[in-house]
Amino acid sequence: MGVNLRDLVPKTTVRLEDLSGKSIAIDAYNALYQFLAIIRQPDGTPLMDSSGRITSHLSGLLYRTSNLVEMGIKPVYVFDGTPPALKEAEIKRRMRAKEEALIKYEQALKEGRIEEARMYAQSTSRLKDYMAEDSKKLLKLMGIPWVQAPGEGEAQAAYLVKRGDADYCASQDYDSLLFGAPKLVRNLTISGKRKLPGKNVYIEVVPEIVELEKLLKECEITYEQLVDIGILIGTDFNPEGVKGLGPKTALKIIKEHGSLEKALPHLKNVEFPANPQKIREIFLHPKITDNYKIEWKPPDVEGVISFICGERDFSENRVRKTLEKMQRGITKLKGKTTLEKWFR
Repeated sequence: MGVNLRDLVPKTTVRLEDLSGKSIAIDAYNALYQFLAIIRQPDGTPLMDSSGRITSHLSGLLYRTSNLVEMGIKPVYVFDGTPPALKEAEIKRRMRAKEEALIKYEQALKEGRIEEARMYAQSTSRLKDYMAEDSKKLLKLMGIPWVQAPGEGEAQAAYLVKRGDADYCASQDYDSLLFGAPKLVRNLTISGKRKLPGKNVYIEVVPEIVELEKLLKECEITYEQLVDIGILIGTDFNPEGVKGLGPKTALKIIKEHGSLEKALPHLKNVEFPANPQKIREIFLHPKITDNYKIEWKPPDVEGVISFICGERDFSENRVRKTLEKMQRGITKLKGKTTLEKWFR
């Protein structure tokens, strides 16, 4: 779900080329779910190999990552660990939504409503353990670093940026801001033309940069107050929030009273079942690790071919051309003249 800060957040649109030379910590699960949802056959069936294993996530990871590297961007993927106990309700809600979407997908497919079926299919994606492991294997072969977070991937990605180990973090959700990410990039892994659901209309999806300090300054609040606003609206750790409360009203309430605890007594007929302090601790003091090493290496071309072509039925010709473009992009990186300089 993610926290709904859309109406408060100042955004700056950029081109992918504008991010050349920058390192970006990408929320891996967020990106993989996007690939699983978008990369499908016309009837909604995901890409599969001859054994029936889903490969949509690998396709997205290969081609999107190589595209980023070709433009001189240095990605590092951050994988989720064990979610906080307070996220259980949101996880169950997502599972129910997927089950409902699956029923609608099968019904639409049965009745020949192909375009509608594909729309429902996008909401049925499930990220299985083998998909995450396959993704890590492919990234390693491509020479792209990845970090295993002990908890929320967005929290770890935000930490990388705060430490200076990455220039930006990338996710579709605004939760990264509640975890203290100084700079967030949205639409990084889905930029390009996208068809609007149920309409024969295409829109251009471009990357957006959000800066935490700029957001706090424009809203005239502290970082801790931003977290309280998120909790009022509803987060993955308290999905309900205060019913009917939008971000602008939540901002007004927090600015008027100073904090969530001081505001709650003034909200009439409102029950807030969650413990605000426990939710706040997840954002202010998340589980993160210093045990990681970020190092970009030359892609193991034959290793990639052996894995996704030999084992997952990808087109060898297309994969080789993709990796060649990726290597050319590294060489042409602004201010860099050799592959060795890229990997320092």
